[in-house]
Amino acid sequence: MEYRLLTVGAFEVNCALLWSPGTHEAWVIDPGEDAGTILEVLRQRDLTLARILLTHGHIDHIAALDDLLHAFPETPVAMHAADAAWAFGPLNRLPPYETVPRLPATLQTVDEGDLIVTGALQAKVLHTPGHSPGCICLSLDNERLLFTGDTLFAGTVGRTDLPGGNGGKLARSLKRLAALPGDWTIIPGHGPETTMATECRVNPFLARCPRG
Repeated sequence: MEYRLLTVGAFEVNCALLWSPGTHEAWVIDPGEDAGTILEVLRQRDLTLARILLTHGHIDHIAALDDLLHAFPETPVAMHAADAAWAFGPLNRLPPYETVPRLPATLQTVDEGDLIVTGALQAKVLHTPGHSPGCICLSLDNERLLFTGDTLFAGTVGRTDLPGGNGGKLARSLKRLAALPGDWTIIPGHGPETTMATECRVNPFLARCPRG
């Protein structure tokens, strides 16, 4: 598997493109707001957008959906139902965004333990509420990669003061993540990559979590 990170939008979201060498099918995780850049990378590498995965519903992570689905209208969009319930409505219209994407006709809700598979690409869903009710992490066990969205960042964690945020639930989600192997690479929704061992050592929100 190969992946490329694009930093997109006003809030510098980490948009990830994943694909398997030898195939023409790609995933996009958290497209952010820059569909043009994503589509250009897909074109350059002769890739088809096989699936869009959303770690949560906040507008800075999903604003490009309409444009991507205009280019690839049959592409499934995966997200947790708890965020799908509000992500495509007025509650998500936060500055500087004036509109929200339409509810995708291809929306597929996912939950804890679901396995998402496209050819050789496989990701397991971990439901990690706290930053939002439907936050998920995507675990690529074979690659020892974890896409954490806005649940866990390098050195800090996602905020819980937006509608649906819950500090207690976030703490429980972080405790789960802290039990993962230390050599796993963490790719957060914003900021630099890190490892679980590093975060358990230096992140004040994880340092107090017992290791599993």
